[in-house]
Amino acid sequence: MHAWEQIQLTIEYIEAHLEEEIDIVRLAEMASLSPFYYQRLFSRLVKKPVAEYVKRRRMAKATDLLLQKDRRILDIALDLGFSSHEHFSRTFKDTFGLTPDEYRKNPQTFNRMTKPELLLHYILIDEGVPLITNGIVLEVNRKEITEPVHFIGLKKDIPVQFIEGLGTESGIDPLDTLWRNFHNQKQIKLEIPEDNEEIGVAYPCAVEGYFSYFAGAKHESAKVPDDFIDWELPTGAYIVCSFEAENFEALVMDALYKAQNYIYNKWLQSHKLQTDAFCAERYASHSPKTTSMEIWLKLI
Repeated sequence: MHAWEQIQLTIEYIEAHLEEEIDIVRLAEMASLSPFYYQRLFSRLVKKPVAEYVKRRRMAKATDLLLQKDRRILDIALDLGFSSHEHFSRTFKDTFGLTPDEYRKNPQTFNRMTKPELLLHYILIDEGVPLITNGIVLEVNRKEITEPVHFIGLKKDIPVQFIEGLGTESGIDPLDTLWRNFHNQKQIKLEIPEDNEEIGVAYPCAVEGYFSYFAGAKHESAKVPDDFIDWELPTGAYIVCSFEAENFEALVMDALYKAQNYIYNKWLQSHKLQTDAFCAERYASHSPKTTSMEIWLKLI
């Protein structure tokens, strides 16, 4: 068994036992390693110490449990292994910036710690061959655009911490805020049908420590209203990573991070390919019913 497979075994165990006390000695035994080397290897592969990872996964689970308003916050805290309401509330606020009660009254979309799929760092798939792993179907192909495709939408500059961690950083998700703002204006100000293709594009920003993100929909009008911008998907050859998930939340909060990680850190490097500085996420529709999307990367 490879080292990453040993660590993945313990990741699956942690996920199934988040409501229990997690014993590092037990995890190390599962991985056939000493506690010292287990923790060292876990931190290297997961990019977080074991205790920090467990805490963040518990907080991710807490965001779902707190939406069950018939459950007391104290009961949720105890179920997740916290000794008191106060300890749970303090940890939740330190992680997301809101108390559990504030979140329950006004739910937000958070950037949460996702459960890693370490095989995506080590398995190389051929073009056109789907990879199925833990609820995600992923496939890589090459496509070409012969005519530029135009999108109209909104742009926001966002701290790079929201992409550098590939799902490991926690907090209110600024991308969700941008998408909600765009959708609130899409049909009223832009008169774009709800089911038009949509795109999210991350690209370099002139401000150090930030990246720019564009959220928009396909359009053919030459007129761009004030406060909106036009973004062009240029002609050329592309690597396209298509993937599916069980639901929309899993698609954009989990599968997207894993697909980006795989295509950039494994697939492109293994094929010695370079791409343009933007990453385009294409959706048939950015609606709760959507369960599939594509990442488009322009070859250079």
